[in-house]
Amino acid sequence: MQENSKYAVGLDIGTSTVRCVVAHIDGTTGAPTIVGVGSAANSGMRKGTVVNLSGPAQAIDDALGEAERMSGYQVNEATISINGAHIISTHTDGMIAVGAADHEITHDDLMRIEEVATLGKVPANRAILDVIPHAYKLDGQDNIKDPIGMTGTRLEIDAHVVSALAPHLTNLQKATETAKVIPRSIIVAGVAAARAVLSEQQLENGVALVDIGGTTTNIAIYEEGDLQYAAVLPIGGINITNDLAIGLKTDPEIAETVKIEHASGIVRHENSGVSIKHGDEIHTFETRDIDEIVEARLEEIFEAVQTEFKKAGRAGKLPSGVVLTGGTAQLKHIAEYAKEYLGLAARVGKTSGYGGVADNIDQPQFATAVGLLLIDADSDGNQHVQKKKSGSSLGSATGALSKFFGRFKA
Repeated sequence: MQENSKYAVGLDIGTSTVRCVVAHIDGTTGAPTIVGVGSAANSGMRKGTVVNLSGPAQAIDDALGEAERMSGYQVNEATISINGAHIISTHTDGMIAVGAADHEITHDDLMRIEEVATLGKVPANRAILDVIPHAYKLDGQDNIKDPIGMTGTRLEIDAHVVSALAPHLTNLQKATETAKVIPRSIIVAGVAAARAVLSEQQLENGVALVDIGGTTTNIAIYEEGDLQYAAVLPIGGINITNDLAIGLKTDPEIAETVKIEHASGIVRHENSGVSIKHGDEIHTFETRDIDEIVEARLEEIFEAVQTEFKKAGRAGKLPSGVVLTGGTAQLKHIAEYAKEYLGLAARVGKTSGYGGVADNIDQPQFATAVGLLLIDADSDGNQHVQKKKSGSSLGSATGALSKFFGRFKA
């Protein structure tokens, strides 16, 4: 590859699977074309957080290696995902005096007011992942979206802060360092998935992204183009698999196959038998039993989702409804279940915003990885020319994260 080749990388570090997507960035248009995809089974994480560094480090290395072989690039930086119920969103506000009456608002003023808005609002053991300004107020003028260049003396902000527990963030950083990857930026998994599947019109009207992964469910609610609420629930598709294993008295591997091939979000009126071949044995189950088990767990998941919608004040009030992503969104008729339970329009998300063809890349389980890739591409892509295994990136990764979080000190 040429030294000046630009590319972007999205690395979704999920509890059960790590997925990596690599795209070449067109030097003229800036459009990403996917040239490499990799995935690897993960261990050493529980409900989105690292509990053993070697497991996710190996999975990251394996997924990256697969994507590197396909793309021909050597990856040493990526935009990565963070997950877990420790991630919370908080409403905040702040005010600063910016100078004389003829003072023009600058980026430095915005940085300063964001620091004021978060000071004392976020506990010391939490790291700020993002500050989303909803509106500014300048000398009494309300609902300003971008005050840069305007003149005034008193600037106020109404904002939303997304934060994570610092120890969990540090452990995630260490896992990537072990795999010799520098985190270019760190994005909440649900926010990344939203980038890949939601349109500008949906973001403006009001929409919720519900990413149902293996062990967690991410919720990101948008309105007027901005993130309004974010939450992570400690429940996901693995709970359905475990329920099927217990209820059908079978192995989890067989239960997973039953879930993927024969489970349904809508209860079937007629009972019938289904057969699964596992090894040399044929296992037979009834759809009535499968439906009863799946419905009970889906009700629990969507009851928790509805509770978060109520906390956000958006229950039944999202014109563009709900978009489902994550591996569990592959469950047959899950969109119909969501529509009925939540009382909102619902559909399964399909990734867009890139060129290139790769197997399954438009499927809901790749939404977070593709979203991370697009966010990486938005920041003008990366120029990576070092071989990934050529040495430790520990110092560089630490420096990159220090810069990333330096503007927000809790």
